[in-house]
Amino acid sequence: MSQQNDLKTILNKLHYSDDAKVVAQISAQTKSVMARMKGIRRKVVVMSGKGGVGKSMTTVNLALAFARMGQRVGLLDVDINGPCVPQMLGMRGKGLLDTPEGAVPPTGPLNIKVASMDFLLQENAPVRWKGPMDLSPVWLGMTEMNVIREFLSDMVWGELDYLLADLPPGAAADKPPLLAGLIPDLAGAVVVTTPSEVASNVVQKSIAYAQELGIEILGVVENMSQYRCPSCGEESPLFEGDTDSMCEALGLPLLGRIPFDRNFARTFDKGEPILDGDNPTAAKYQDIAKKVHTLLDYQQVLDGKV
Repeated sequence: MSQQNDLKTILNKLHYSDDAKVVAQISAQTKSVMARMKGIRRKVVVMSGKGGVGKSMTTVNLALAFARMGQRVGLLDVDINGPCVPQMLGMRGKGLLDTPEGAVPPTGPLNIKVASMDFLLQENAPVRWKGPMDLSPVWLGMTEMNVIREFLSDMVWGELDYLLADLPPGAAADKPPLLAGLIPDLAGAVVVTTPSEVASNVVQKSIAYAQELGIEILGVVENMSQYRCPSCGEESPLFEGDTDSMCEALGLPLLGRIPFDRNFARTFDKGEPILDGDNPTAAKYQDIAKKVHTLLDYQQVLDGKV
């Protein structure tokens, strides 16, 4: 019997004594998540442990890169307090379509399906822990955990080749245990860092934590590795660090290095994502996506699923 069928059997046999039926609700959501995930071939999370390293930019551009490869892509923006994926993809103002089957994510550039907390908030409204319901949602208790679970259980993704999840910053907020428990057959995680000793130290702890939970680390992306001059295109060092040594010590592949490109970043700030894979920076993300795709194909062969 498969692990998925085992879990379904256990969930169906559970009996609940709590009057609020909290356990029953969570059980129902978990079974709903499993059903939603059936049509998704590969689920990959993008994480770090350190804020400000460019996880969202990496996730968005990997999604675009996979889409350029002809893959059907979904993007889950799990950052509850600072969702920015819709802004970067020029999708502000769009919303989820409520249907009897569930919430259908809107489609963005290159037919990427996007689910984000941003679609549930009024413009510039924060996620409040308490306050008027007409201003923003009120989430109590395990706030982020419940939001992520509801996103996964309510979204009608349909058939996808890749679902990328942009996790929130911070080693604890990355929620690797939650994602590992909620997403069946998680393909693995792409870890984002910068060539800074401070970032590397924090990122290593996040990697160790994820590995202890059995999450496969597919590799590391070094963001802001250099500064690309907007005028001449020449690249110069931006930080001092040794990501190569970190990857070697951890036995992980360095998937690629992304320079800080002011012109490239400005387009995403304005909601005008670069879709041309020939752009020098976009081409680097394309190479990373191809490596991840090849790695997952190889793992699939080893697992005898081809």
